[in-house]
Amino acid sequence: MSNQELNETVGQLVAKRPGLSRVFGELQIDYCCGGNRKLGDVCAEMGLDAEAVVEKLRAASSEKADGPNCLELSLADLCDHIEQTHHAYLKTELPRLGAMVDKVARVHGERHPKLVDVRKVFVSLRAEMETHMMKEEQVLFPAIRRIEASSTPVQLPFGSLGNPIHCMINEHESAGNALAKIRELTDGYEPPMDACNTYRAMLDGLHGVETDMHDHVHKENNILFPRAIAAESQLAGAAVAQ
Repeated sequence: MSNQELNETVGQLVAKRPGLSRVFGELQIDYCCGGNRKLGDVCAEMGLDAEAVVEKLRAASSEKADGPNCLELSLADLCDHIEQTHHAYLKTELPRLGAMVDKVARVHGERHPKLVDVRKVFVSLRAEMETHMMKEEQVLFPAIRRIEASSTPVQLPFGSLGNPIHCMINEHESAGNALAKIRELTDGYEPPMDACNTYRAMLDGLHGVETDMHDHVHKENNILFPRAIAAESQLAGAAVAQ
């Protein structure tokens, strides 16, 4: 790791070395929806010591990363990985947390009114993510697989891949805003003194969703989507050349 990394975007750094996501998470640097910003600019905006950040990243880059290297996966395999890892996690975790959030708001909402707002934000987030995943699994990801498997331009019912991808990116940003609001309402997932075990488990679960969503969105915004658009453009370019 050298200081030239300050000129790379946060998303590029995590794409090449996924383990760096832990450092960015600790520093509260957005590497998913905000992954297109240069590290040096982010440090300046957040008032962080750029040299110290680089040192942290250097130490983390020597650690073995968990999971596959998404840059080495085919587009189809990357879609499968996202579905089998992140979508599967949310399909299990969102219903479990939904029941917990509802219970905690009912039991503790009078003493901690912000819990009512947490429930409201979570219900909206859950509904949005369930619809979002369905659109990816039934529309966008199949289109990406078709394009990768084809040697000629693919006619899609919605035009180019850029159209649904633009919608997905906007929904990612909306989900990110919802998660940031939940973090704010829960004081950074810090349980109050009178929190019961269910309350504490809820906070831990919400924190887990936020962490997983950062990785999930990063893989789509910064790796899958740009590669898919490039593949579609390559097919179109090859057809014109012929």
